[in-house]
Amino acid sequence: MIPTEATLLRIFIGESDRMDGKPLYEWLVIQARQRGLAGATVLRGMMGFGAHSKIIHTFKIERLSEDLPIVVEIVDSAEKIEDFLAFAESRIQRGMLATTEKVQVRIYRGGKVE
Repeated sequence: MIPTEATLLRIFIGESDRMDGKPLYEWLVIQARQRGLAGATVLRGMMGFGAHSKIIHTFKIERLSEDLPIVVEIVDSAEKIEDFLAFAESRIQRGMLATTEKVQVRIYRGGKVE
């Protein structure tokens, strides 16, 4: 059960970032699931840049970037988020920005919708 007062973790990475032979966003979601976090979502950005970017990465027909921005969002208790963030930070050596904020969980339901 996820608490009503929870924490949202946002991890900003690049689409081409990798860990253990797979895309970093996939690795993060798998690790979050293995550690029992409530859920994770991966969002692909249309445009962005980071600390080491020399160019702005964008999705345009005339210039298709292979390194678009990716945001991984995970919501759970503050304790679980802090533990996960410490684990991820110890493994990921570069190319990551992580933020947290307090959120109020209003609805969290599992199961199939008919």
